[in-house]
Amino acid sequence: MTDVAWIDAALTAARPQALGALLRYFRNLDTAEEAYQNACLRALRNWPENGPPRDPAAWLIMVGRNAALDEVRRRSKQQELPDDDVISDLGDAESEIAERLDGSHYRDDILRLLFICCHPDLPATQQIALALRIVSGLTVKQIARAFLVSEAAMEQRITRAKAAVAKAGVAFETPGAVERSERLGVVAAMIYLVFNEGYSANGGTSEVRAPLCEEAIRLARLLLRLFQNEPEIMGLTALLLLQHARAAARFDSDGEVILLEDQDRSLWNRKMITEGTALIDKAMRHRRAGPYQVQAAIAALHASAPKPEDTDWRQIDLLYATLEQLQPSPVVTLNRSVALSKVKGPEAALALISPLEQRLSGYFHFFGAKGAYLMQLGRDEEARVAFDRAIALANTSAEAAHIRMHLDRLMKDGAPRTRAAE
Repeated sequence: MTDVAWIDAALTAARPQALGALLRYFRNLDTAEEAYQNACLRALRNWPENGPPRDPAAWLIMVGRNAALDEVRRRSKQQELPDDDVISDLGDAESEIAERLDGSHYRDDILRLLFICCHPDLPATQQIALALRIVSGLTVKQIARAFLVSEAAMEQRITRAKAAVAKAGVAFETPGAVERSERLGVVAAMIYLVFNEGYSANGGTSEVRAPLCEEAIRLARLLLRLFQNEPEIMGLTALLLLQHARAAARFDSDGEVILLEDQDRSLWNRKMITEGTALIDKAMRHRRAGPYQVQAAIAALHASAPKPEDTDWRQIDLLYATLEQLQPSPVVTLNRSVALSKVKGPEAALALISPLEQRLSGYFHFFGAKGAYLMQLGRDEEARVAFDRAIALANTSAEAAHIRMHLDRLMKDGAPRTRAAE
């Protein structure tokens, strides 16, 4: 009950509630964060001796608030904060705060905290950095390492974000229904971006980037607790779980990318897949389809196939067609072409993506897919040109190595192949 691991888990879980309440009280990010850190230091000293409080979040709020007020008293040469043994027995005051943890009061605190981190005046990179620092509690060093930038650069990014929030004069009152609806999508998008930073193979090791995926899942679950009947939040959480379930099979021992169809499916996390599938099934019953739900449904079809050849590509093609209507994008169409190539062949897939070439002229995956379809059709020289372009646009050595594998196959096969030979 009182070992360091338990205390760390309790502090992490309580952070959004406690920090959100302190922010409402002090109306300043730096003050709220400092108050929370002071409360954590007292918890590390107090909890191992006296045991955990009845409600860690309530304890942290009370102690953090008192610590911040004590700083004001010190400046005014007034009474200091009581000793830890007095603070540890908060009595009825802690119970009163604890009762409010399950009410709308604290739901609004957490929402306000998330909304501030996702303020529209902030660019996406600053939104992510601020959320990871304030809501998740990652250190500047951890965030900088994940984003492959120096600590100094990340510190400046977070400082600029806080300054922008202060300058914007963000309201700290309870967010109204209209604001909640408008900003919920922004918060969900921020969480999705956090996940993509970890999921992407654009640099860094899996040990460095995987924690970002795990943190995004934690944030998505937090948001789902606040909006239990919102199907798109169910869809977002399901999507992250289903994607992250494949983490152990996505890279080989050399760090090279393993394609979905070549992954060892016994390494997939079945517990995550079961949770994600149940969530998307629940979301779909609301009959209010959204982009996250559709993407999660696609991921669920991949996850439910025991072998690559068992994949329901026809249904995936239909889901991508739905996604094209909900969220028109050349990248969505490019992704749909993979399913279409399985259903109708590479010629149909090539015809689908050909109009996208100008819009995706700087996109690695477009030329990788184009080269693959051309190679399947036996148009090897055109495939080489596409693959060469893909290598030139590769963001990582892993992406380039994957394309070179296709080029090696072309060189090895030598003579042009026909579609019939496939």
